Parts: sequence; structure tokens; C-alpha cells
Amino acid sequence: MPAPTATHRGEPTRTALLTAAESLFLTDGYEQVSVRAICAAADANPAAVHYHFGSKDRLAVELLEDRLAPRWADPLDRFDPATSDLTSLVDLILAPFVDIQDDPVGRLHLRLLARFVLTHPQATWTRPWFQLDRWSGVLVRLIDGISDDDACRRWGLAFQLVLTQFGGEQPLSPAATAALADFVVAGLAVPTRTSPRATPPAAQPQENS
Repeated sequence: MPAPTATHRGEPTRTALLTAAESLFLTDGYEQVSVRAICAAADANPAAVHYHFGSKDRLAVELLEDRLAPRWADPLDRFDPATSDLTSLVDLILAPFVDIQDDPVGRLHLRLLARFVLTHPQATWTRPWFQLDRWSGVLVRLIDGISDDDACRRWGLAFQLVLTQFGGEQPLSPAATAALADFVVAGLAVPTRTSPRATPPAAQPQENS
């Protein structure tokens, strides 16, 4: 039988770190939890977080992707811009938020996601549907005349709004969710601005002949 690889040997520790971090983040808040506390809760070496993830931020990214990405992955992978529209896409995005907010643990995950994303805008995500490049490509196919950069900016603002709304203390009502969906669709689909036309020169008074 071949010897276990380093990845296999380290997997139980990595899983224990994710589980310990999840419990601590949801109970105490991301910023209040130290790397040392995560390692102690996982009964791991004090350097284990840095060994397996590189940093606490990287651990948080992998935790959030692991717990939340499956809720979006299949519906979004099946979404076809050629046969569907922006309203349907926004509905697909919001549906898991609505489902998660009714579950106590899911709601804590949402609050952790919202606070982490809004305070760590430069975090590097690895799952496709956590990356703005994937979203910009879809929006460019749905909305005529916008660039990839413009699409990224629009999605960035849209996700900030969605996370702020769903990351609050209280669940959103159906009416509030519907209003949010309409607002997001309108913001993503707004026509691209054109440069303002130059102001014509003021008319010069004519001299009397």
C-alpha cells in the first residue's frame, strides 16, 4: 500500500481548523478571533493556520466558499445568457439568500460573508461564482454596449447592496426582497452614459450695419 501523501496526512487538521474557525467566527465575530485561538480550538500546532492556509483571511475565504458556494453553483452553471434574461439571473442570485436567512446558522453565515466581503474588498476568491470576472462576462452577454470593466463595477455595487441588505440583523420580508431585486436589475441594466456634448459657444452680438 502506498504511503499517504502530505495532503492526505494534513486533511484532518485542515478540516478541524475550518470547523473550529467557523464556530469561533459565528460566535465571536471574524475580527475578534485570533489565529492562536483557532489553532487551540482545533487542538492543532500554533502555526497550523499559516501552514494549511497561509493566513486567517485565506482560511475565511475557503470556509465561506466551502459552506456557501454549493448553494449557487448548480443553478448558475445552468444559466444560459442566450436563452434567459437579467431578471431571471438576479432571482437565481437572491434565492439562496432568502433560503439561508430563515435558518439560524445560515443567517450567521450570511452575516459573516457580508462583513468579510465588505471589509476585505481585495480578498482573492477561487470558486468561479465568487469572482467578478465570471459575472462580468455574463452581464456583457445580457446587456448590449457595456464593457467588461463597466460590468465589473456594476456587479461590485450590486453585491455590496445585496450583502448589506441580507447581512443585517433582521431577515428581509418578501416585499423588501422584491424591491431589492427590482433595484438590482435596474442598476445592472441602466444605459451606459455617454460623454456630455460640448457646450456650444455663446452667440456673439451682431454689429449694426
